[in-house]
Amino acid sequence: MTTFKNLGLDPELLSALEKLGFEKPTPVQEKAIPALLESDNDLVALAQTGTGKTAAFGLPLLQKLEFSGFTEALVLAPTRELCMQITRDLETFAAFKPELKIVAVYGGASIRDQISLLKRGAQVVVATPGRLIDLLERKAVHLDQLRVLVLDEADEMLNMGFQEDIDTILSKSPADRQSCLFSATMPPEVRRIAQRYMRNPAEISLAANTTNENIEHHYYVVKEKNRYEAVKRILDVEPDVYGILFAQTRSLCQDLAEKLIHDGYNADSLHGDLSQAQRDKVMGRFRKKTLNVLVATDVAARGIDVSDITHVINYSLPNELEVYTHRSGRTARAGKKGIAISIIASRDISKIQRLEKMTRSKFTQMQVPAGDDVVRAKFAHFVDELAAEEPDQASIHAYLSIFYAKMKTITREELIEKLASLELRKFIEYYEGAGDINEGADRRSRDYGSEGSGHYQKFFLSVGELDGLDKKNILRWLNDCGLGKVEFGKIRIHRTHTFLEAETDSTELVMNTISKEKINDRKVRIEIQGMESDGSPRKKKNSYGGGGGDYGKQGKSHFKKDKKKSFRR
Repeated sequence: MTTFKNLGLDPELLSALEKLGFEKPTPVQEKAIPALLESDNDLVALAQTGTGKTAAFGLPLLQKLEFSGFTEALVLAPTRELCMQITRDLETFAAFKPELKIVAVYGGASIRDQISLLKRGAQVVVATPGRLIDLLERKAVHLDQLRVLVLDEADEMLNMGFQEDIDTILSKSPADRQSCLFSATMPPEVRRIAQRYMRNPAEISLAANTTNENIEHHYYVVKEKNRYEAVKRILDVEPDVYGILFAQTRSLCQDLAEKLIHDGYNADSLHGDLSQAQRDKVMGRFRKKTLNVLVATDVAARGIDVSDITHVINYSLPNELEVYTHRSGRTARAGKKGIAISIIASRDISKIQRLEKMTRSKFTQMQVPAGDDVVRAKFAHFVDELAAEEPDQASIHAYLSIFYAKMKTITREELIEKLASLELRKFIEYYEGAGDINEGADRRSRDYGSEGSGHYQKFFLSVGELDGLDKKNILRWLNDCGLGKVEFGKIRIHRTHTFLEAETDSTELVMNTISKEKINDRKVRIEIQGMESDGSPRKKKNSYGGGGGDYGKQGKSHFKKDKKKSFRR
């Protein structure tokens, strides 16, 4: 069996790992650590979230430091949360290197405080790209003595629009540095960075398109309007859930969290609209398990590194199926088992089939439990908790006489009935007569026009790729338009136009809202439409604003012709 002692690590690092209880390296650590220690060659590693990447690059990075007084190592990460998590991990690994200074720099925190820390010296800087650019422009950090540069979750950084920032940072770094790129996937943009900025990198691929074998993949098929009800029933039948509920947008994330809190669930939200103090408070509660359900967007969840998450729930499948592996990778860490759940509509069965092929995993269709099944599950859990309870005799002894006096005329059977009623009354009342909300996978109804059907209405938009729209920013644009709470289906962006699906209940809102919008000072024309057999739009008469695209004099300009400036974050 390979151990960390076999990988060539120095005694201080081995002592820190021993203190942490780490003995056997993960596959990515077993391959990456010797590769980085034995040479100064660049490295590209394909590995999923939760595979131990931080130790894979962090341990060799710490061992190679010369303590020259300059910044010798830089780690770039896509989010504040991941930046802070990497810093915590590196500090833990360096527990027996007291002279080492590691500084984290990221947006949402005081840049003056970060500059002050940097002035005191930092051998290792862990940064988000945007904040590092600010610090470089202020000459508060210098990369001219950099020996090791790590791009962690490179695919996610590019998805978030950091291409320009990464190019700038890499161009300001010494050409003879050692570069390490870690990514879950290898899209063309990531491959371009490797080709342009890395010198004949060695490659490690750990089944980048597979997910952890300890994860069970479940999916539930329901109508769009029943998604939230399905989540509630799943949470009710699985009372020990400690997990993350993923939402597509910030507004949906906040809305779901507020609904869950209102309905009595121990939940809260994590998204980009929260201040750093709010995010830290939420994550603190989640790590301490005083919070059972964290409702999060994909971007906000990037830095979550909690080893005992039991469930990941997708309120809907992500638009980019590769994101599914990032989400599901939040559970089943450190050899533990976990469950990844997806709430889907029948129209998404093909996505599940694609995910099965992509991840080489079996996805099992489950049935959303009926109301009486939920109550039975809650009652069984209550009985188990009651049986497992160890009474604190010293604390309750003084009060037992009151209980016995009031209960002396009540039989054991009556007492059990009263306890059961007290515990389950609200669930029985809520689920009494609750119907079956499962939708058969073979039902492919496409009734786009029926009011309140829970299905999708198709729209034609007169803008497309030439106007700056792409799969990375269209949901952001829809959210900026005020449609953040609308459930969207398939979105197909072409060069001159876009096909968009939204839940039929929101048809009027979508039409009225988008018809007032502008992109690049050009009014957006929107029409309710169907699709001909050849894929061309079949326009209906009930379009808004007439044929000339003149939809009123009010409107916002969201995109500029200079796309590089428009999408920089």
